[in-house]
Amino acid sequence: MNRLACFLALFVLAALPLQAEKPQPVRMGAGDMTFDTVPGWGLRPDGNSPLGPTHGAVVIDKSGNIYTSAKAGVFVFSPEGQVIHSYLGPDYSNIHDMEIRQEDDGEFIYGARNQNAEGIKFNVHNGEIVLHLPFPKESGLDLKKFNPTAITVATNGDIYLSDGYASNHIFRFDKTGKYLSHFGEKGNDMRQFNTAHGMTLDTRYEPNRLLICDRNHTPKGRLLHYDLDGNFIEEVITGLGMPTSVSIQGDFVSVPDLQGRLVILDKSNRIISVLGHNPDPKKGGSFNVPQSEWIEGIFSGTHGSFWDKDGNLYVQDWNVAGRLMKLVRVK
Repeated sequence: MNRLACFLALFVLAALPLQAEKPQPVRMGAGDMTFDTVPGWGLRPDGNSPLGPTHGAVVIDKSGNIYTSAKAGVFVFSPEGQVIHSYLGPDYSNIHDMEIRQEDDGEFIYGARNQNAEGIKFNVHNGEIVLHLPFPKESGLDLKKFNPTAITVATNGDIYLSDGYASNHIFRFDKTGKYLSHFGEKGNDMRQFNTAHGMTLDTRYEPNRLLICDRNHTPKGRLLHYDLDGNFIEEVITGLGMPTSVSIQGDFVSVPDLQGRLVILDKSNRIISVLGHNPDPKKGGSFNVPQSEWIEGIFSGTHGSFWDKDGNLYVQDWNVAGRLMKLVRVK
């Protein structure tokens, strides 16, 4: 081949578009809590997220379908990552936290709608909203703002709704929505909350307890135990950054940290694994990380998580483009 032919061949090769390297799975964690990411899980065929801005939660139904809440509503994914359904519109927007429960008359999701000042309960199969929980005037409180951030349900059906972005009271209702009581207040003392942001029923203990994320408490980042009557039990752990929510499977608890990581606790509430740690302080805890700047295996505004029956984790970032990730547990 003469020099001209070589030059032309190199020119043609240089003009061809470069193929983007396909992201590879990233391994993270430690010991029994080691996970591999699933690159591209939950994205559309064109590679973009279907969600829009996310500031919500993740739950899984008994069939294994994954529900995540976004600004636009609730999206339902198959375990393989395809959107199979959605509940959209103003009645399903701004669900900041979710819990899922199998009850005698069906499977239901309970949601805390922060910007819409209410809790709701809806049927997972048809989306019918069967209960609204607005601010309970029967409490006798005079609140200037009601901004719920977390919700959970006891085995007897009592519902707990945390006003985490406002008064930091936690309101207790019976299963019909009747106000029963409230507890907690805003502050930095041991028995006060400075953003009671996340909450779940801690089934690792008998009787069950409330496990509450006190996100902005000084020193920052602690979990608390309260009994189901609203009595303080103990400070569980501190130094978690900005814990946003808690999800339990067996003896283990996953705790997203808004600053860009997820920690896993064991039955004794010790940290045994850290996932997705973001070393960049400008992106850890940032909502405005576009999809083009997502890094496989690195989280940004970690906000919600949930375990499936096989011990895999689904993690949602607080993110402008809408990020939901699947982490497969390494056996």
